[in-house]
Parts: sequence; C-alpha cells; structure tokens
Amino acid sequence: MADYILRLEAVSKRFDHTVTAHELSLSVGRGEFFTLLGPSGSGKSTLLRIVAGLERPDAGRVFLDGADVSGWPPWKRNLGMVFQHYSLFPHMTVAQNVAYGLRARHEPREKIGPRVDGLLKLVGLTGVGGKSAVLLSGGEQQRVALARALAPSPKLLLLDEPLSALDEKIRRDMQNELKSIQRQTGTTFLYVTHDQEEALTMSDRIAVLNQGVCVQCDTPLQLFSHPRTRFVGHFFRGCNVLDAQYVGIQGDLMRVRLAGREFLANRDSLAASAGAVLGIAIRSEHVTLDMPATGEGVNFSGTVQEVTYRGASVDYRIALADGQSLVATSSRQEALVPGQAVTASVARDHVVLLEEEPEATALSGHPAETE
Repeated sequence: MADYILRLEAVSKRFDHTVTAHELSLSVGRGEFFTLLGPSGSGKSTLLRIVAGLERPDAGRVFLDGADVSGWPPWKRNLGMVFQHYSLFPHMTVAQNVAYGLRARHEPREKIGPRVDGLLKLVGLTGVGGKSAVLLSGGEQQRVALARALAPSPKLLLLDEPLSALDEKIRRDMQNELKSIQRQTGTTFLYVTHDQEEALTMSDRIAVLNQGVCVQCDTPLQLFSHPRTRFVGHFFRGCNVLDAQYVGIQGDLMRVRLAGREFLANRDSLAASAGAVLGIAIRSEHVTLDMPATGEGVNFSGTVQEVTYRGASVDYRIALADGQSLVATSSRQEALVPGQAVTASVARDHVVLLEEEPEATALSGHPAETE
C-alpha cells in the first residue's frame, strides 16, 4: 500500500453561494511534490487553508499521517507554510527569522544555531544571517521564508503561490531551487499555483481544480500529453481542443469525423453514441505542415489564418474546412503566409479523445506505489 502523508476524504466547502470544494478527495504521498493547479476561484487556496486548519470544511475529513485532524487547530498539525508575500519579521535579522519557530517550540539554544546555519546553507544564504531580512532582494527574502518554514521539520510544507511576486528570471531560478531543496530535505510539499509551467516544472503530480472539483490528477507528462477533459486541454497552453463526430467502433479504435476527414483514434475506454460530438485534443507541436502523414496519421486541408513569432518557435493558425482552427507550432520559420493553402498532419497516437466534464463529483488521485 502506498505511504500517504495526507488524505482528503469528500471535503466540501462553500462561502455563501460559491462552492470552493465539492466532495473532493485526494491522497498525497510522503515525500511528494504535489501541486494544486487551477484558475482564480477554482478552490486551490481554500483547500490549502483547510489542510492548514485555517478553514473548517463543511463536510468531509482531513487525515495527516494517519490521524484525523479535521477538528485540530493549526498549531497542533505540525505544518509549515510559505506565503505569496513573505511575511518576514522586519525587526529581526535573517537568522532570527529562521530561528523563530524553533524558539517558539523552546528548542535548546545549542541546537538552534547549527540548525539555522544548515538551513541558510541549504537555501544559498550562507553568511547573511546577521543582516536585516527586509534589506534582502525579493528572491532572497523568499529563501528566508522557506528556511523559516522548514526549520521546525514540519510533516508537510504548504506553499501558497510563493513565487508569483518575483520577476520572471528569479522565478525560474527559484523553481529549480525549490525542487532541489524538496528532494534534499525529503519534506512533502503541497504547492498552490495558477501557473501551468511552474506546476509542470516542479511537480511529481498535479491536481487540476475547476470550481472546487478535481478534474484530473496525474503526472505532469500525462496531464500535458493526455488531458482527460476539455477544461484540462484548454488549460495547458498549446493544446488544440476541437469538436469531432463519432462514427463507430473498429476493434480497439474509434472512427471519428473532423473537418470532412474520417480517421481512427485510440479510444481507451471511451464510449459514445451514434452522431455524438466528441472533444479531441491535439498538441500544437504535434501538428506538421505540408508533410502529409502516411500509415496511421490523418491529413487536414486548410488555410493559414495567422502567423505568430514566439522567439524559439512560430505558431501557425490553420482554418479547417468545417470552420474550426488548428494551431501548429514549429521550431523553424516556414515559408507560409496568411491565405496560403496547407496540409496539416497529425499521427494517430497524438490524437486524444476527451471525456465529458465531470459533474458534481470529484476524481480521486493516488500516488503510485513506491519501492
């Protein structure tokens, strides 16, 4: 059986008429970097506050390390928290900020100094312990906040969009450092963000939330390449979500019609009725232009609508025969201009059939068994 440090069982929370969690169940493995990802208002920060004990769920239970902590106050849960705004104590030095939680727990003085020094080394701030915390840069202050949260050795570290106030370069650097620190300490991280790239970069698993419901919980690779629903497909940049018509079943494959073309797609366990409209997801980088697919691929005739230069790549928006559009991303500059006729091709394995959006139930995600 997998080693879970956190389990949420059918957790629900409502504020007036707004549902921020609906019968949501998730399990987080010990030592896992687990991310709650979703747009504003999806319920991810509320869920984090419920885990922290700062909010009480209307229904459901929270288990931490096997114990039902649903009614426990925050100070009994042995959790650390890093906020979007660092909340450092301005009248304290860096070392005093890091040591705060240890002093509050009345740890012996001879243990506090080495612990603080070790954490400052871990976050790359050796030698700055005597400085005022508020005189540091934003990235350095975030490292101090992280060291302070880790100092009492929490069972679980909660991080609520901690990098959103940083500029892009520092944010990218901190993404790598956070993941490295998580691996070195072995601490379980429960991370909240609305930034898909941030989630994909750091996470072992990601739960995508929409209006208080977990619509998919999976590894970054699986979420990126095989979204289950239209919402997840739309959420990850570069994913084309199109309407196709169900035609029939052919062995383990499903025959569908899109933009006047019939082709076979991998159906997994998806079922549909005759004439049903199905959602299809195709990553833009998996679409090739004027290189017709052979064998198990499909070719669409279209017209270039728009060309967008993005530095390392170029996006070509292609108008298909049925009025839908398909974006193809290429790492090289094609000699294509708006109005030009093209053939857009996709291999069968890169066509993903989407499920219907889940209704008022949550999908439970569980980590794989660890050795």
